[in-house]
Amino acid sequence: MTGAFYEPLGDGRFASTGHTAGPWDPAAQHAGPPAALAGRAAELCPGAGPAEWAVTRITCEILGPVPVAELTVDATVARGGRSVQLVEVVIAAGGRPVMLARAWRQRTTRLELPPPAAPPVPPLPAAESQLPPGWEGGYLHAVEWRLASGGLRRPGPAMAWTRLWHPLVAGEAASPRQRVLAVADSGSGVSAEVDIRKWLFVNTELTVHLHRHPAGEWVGLDAAMTVEPAGTGLAVSRLWDAAGLCGRGAQSLLIRPR
Repeated sequence: MTGAFYEPLGDGRFASTGHTAGPWDPAAQHAGPPAALAGRAAELCPGAGPAEWAVTRITCEILGPVPVAELTVDATVARGGRSVQLVEVVIAAGGRPVMLARAWRQRTTRLELPPPAAPPVPPLPAAESQLPPGWEGGYLHAVEWRLASGGLRRPGPAMAWTRLWHPLVAGEAASPRQRVLAVADSGSGVSAEVDIRKWLFVNTELTVHLHRHPAGEWVGLDAAMTVEPAGTGLAVSRLWDAAGLCGRGAQSLLIRPR
């Protein structure tokens, strides 16, 4: 296993490593790494021009299990503009799309506006939290988890600080947005209302809104999950960096017995 989630192969192709493997099937990826790969493609997609642009919202539609295998990533500007642009990203495996992403990116500027109200930043615990039984897969061990409130061993809302142990793509530093996307899909796991050893709670999509540039390597997830007897659910996360709130994440969930 290499020291990155993906090895670049050129021409938009990437070799997935074992660090991407999720908790449900060792041959299928956790949705966090491919979501971050889609965000990277949206950031790098040509057409933004020399001014500073920000990806402010991205929705990743998960069409099926993303295999731990070679992926191709293709990004195009679906709606151009001088102030806002819509970028579409297709991630495919074996010639079959496995994830579709649509990202809005906005041209940033400097405005004389009052600063937003800032809730206190949750403290960063001094030590790493241990994963409980049943939490397996390369991805879960490729991320550092520090629980500030709640806990992985009991159901209910929780706040976790996270940090990637490895680069997203070998040979390059992940941007703060890519770091956010790599862990935003973990809100349901951090705040799980059901036992992962008895229940599947898989999401069909991930939507992340960012209202400002995130910064640094630490990403906080203040998450809560709702589950329904009909087998549906929703996980919602407030997203933090060391400076404060930077966005929101949401996952629509399918709940089934294992």
